[in-house]
Amino acid sequence: MIDRHSGISAWKQIADAISRSVLAGDFDETGMVPPETVLAQRFGVNRHTVRSAIAALVEEGMLSRVQGRGTMIKRREKLVFPIARRARFSEGLAKQANEIAMTVIGSEQSVAPKDVAHALRLSDEELGLRVQIVSFADQQAVSYATAWFSATRFPDMATLIAHHRSVTRAFAEQGVADYIRLSTEVAGRLATAEEASHLRIGAGSVVLEATSVNTDLVQMPIQYSRTIFAADRIALRFDTQ
Repeated sequence: MIDRHSGISAWKQIADAISRSVLAGDFDETGMVPPETVLAQRFGVNRHTVRSAIAALVEEGMLSRVQGRGTMIKRREKLVFPIARRARFSEGLAKQANEIAMTVIGSEQSVAPKDVAHALRLSDEELGLRVQIVSFADQQAVSYATAWFSATRFPDMATLIAHHRSVTRAFAEQGVADYIRLSTEVAGRLATAEEASHLRIGAGSVVLEATSVNTDLVQMPIQYSRTIFAADRIALRFDTQ
């Protein structure tokens, strides 16, 4: 049922509930979302509210309307992103998508959280540079990352990432021609409202959170990232070689 005191519109709550059901495989047997009349009765709302929820999921690309049949679940092949010693976002997806892009949506110099400062070996007086990045494959958002760098060593990182649309090229312009992955930790959870907004998915959708540290070739940490992937769009593959 709908929580009418949550401050979230009824159609949005229904859209999120349908999205969770799709991801959980509740409709896999038929490949169809239940009729509007059934959903309206289930959620205790009128058909117009259900129609608004379905329209939002159609626009998002999760569902499609088929004349005379109803609302179908769109089957999409997941993109596979490799987690490897020298994994690069654009290279990892280059053969799977026609267009790869990233957009810097925010950046600031600030005191880094303790875990970030420890991972990057920042001194007590050294500021971190936080850069927020949304990455796209064929114009569909696939990841939302918060990356940290030493503001002393990489003061222009945000500007260069925005210019080149590439972390690798931004590093190269600041003297780091090559770098490697030191560690990656992955966990599954539900998206926050902020993450869902950036990834254009329903609030509460399943996401994969990858926390990683990259180092230069003398093993000095240069990047700490927490990247959120839309679980229905991306699969992570760990390459051991």
